[in-house]
Amino acid sequence: MSASQTSDVPTLLVKIFGKDRPGITAGLFDTLAAYSVDVVDIEQVVTRGRIVLCVLVTKPAGGSEGELRATVHSWAESLKLQAEILSGTGDNRPRGSGRSHVTVLGHPLTAESTAIIASRITATGGNIDRIFRLAKYPVTAVEFAVSGAETEPLRTALATTAAQIGVDVAVVSAGLHRRAQRLVVMDVDSTLIQDEVIELFAAHAGCEAEVAEVTERAMRGELDFEQSLHARVALLAGLDASVVDKVRSEVRLTPGARTLIRTLKMLGYQVGVVSGGFTQVTDDLRERLGLDFASANTLEIVDGKLTGKVTGEIVDRAGKARLLRRFAAEAGVPLAQTVAIGDGANDLDMLNAAGLGVAFNAKPVVREAAHTAVNVPFLDAVLYLLGITREEVEAADLA
Repeated sequence: MSASQTSDVPTLLVKIFGKDRPGITAGLFDTLAAYSVDVVDIEQVVTRGRIVLCVLVTKPAGGSEGELRATVHSWAESLKLQAEILSGTGDNRPRGSGRSHVTVLGHPLTAESTAIIASRITATGGNIDRIFRLAKYPVTAVEFAVSGAETEPLRTALATTAAQIGVDVAVVSAGLHRRAQRLVVMDVDSTLIQDEVIELFAAHAGCEAEVAEVTERAMRGELDFEQSLHARVALLAGLDASVVDKVRSEVRLTPGARTLIRTLKMLGYQVGVVSGGFTQVTDDLRERLGLDFASANTLEIVDGKLTGKVTGEIVDRAGKARLLRRFAAEAGVPLAQTVAIGDGANDLDMLNAAGLGVAFNAKPVVREAAHTAVNVPFLDAVLYLLGITREEVEAADLA
């Protein structure tokens, strides 16, 4: 029966709630089947072992509504459940134009912050149609299905609110394209890994303080990346090439990195990295993690020594965006269906070029420019922004 056909049809809303157990849903529909009603809508939620089951059905023909009510109440009482039956007309009211998914991440997620987000959605003209939990660990992640507000104004309003109250909020348009984002490309230093690779090299060369200072200025956008890269690499001149293996062993993956990549791969995504760091490390990460794409700068090595120079195409801010487009073309994925993750100013072009740009524990200038931000120290929290639940993550772990 179409929406137009049910708009004026008398309906009954049957609500069942109580302690959950197997067979409740089947039992209710067995009871309703005796009255030849049509099912218009169903919603069921189980929270901490308590079930709320709502079924919208057409009223039974032949004046047997009273008998149906009595039978449902009797069935519910036999299972020590409560039942409520409300008369009305038609289905749910039509949803407003503009559909979005609003994902909220908290560590923890407080009642106060949830209230503020909900109020802000209402203030933009949006209506919350549904709320459900995506994850309870390592962060609490809930998703609001919102109608009646356009995505971009809603995103802008909630980004400001989220920054003020200390939660992460992502707003994306509803639709099948959300699950079709099949290429994820991320930065490496301070994103996929906890370290800045050039600083690991610098520690072996005894110039870590000088390199760290230049790195920080570059990440804040105060220095041209290519100039800063050459200046830092020059400090490594003369370092023995054997240090490459030592640096590889020192690299620490960000918590949740393996889970993020494994889950994405199990769900059919392609995953790549782009880095202002060095292929001597990213090639190793590509092999270890099963990445589909990897690109970075290359340290020049002559006669077993680092020369203090890099060779080949420079991967800088513009280069990262260019590589995102290249990877997307090779993967056969439209740019609008890509996700980029990064933390520094040299990631901005890539974040803005992607269908969804995620600032991960990023500098303020990056958080303000990206589509959304994640400020918890778990890289796999990005999965929830894609609508992937913790249960799906755990299933990927077991596969």
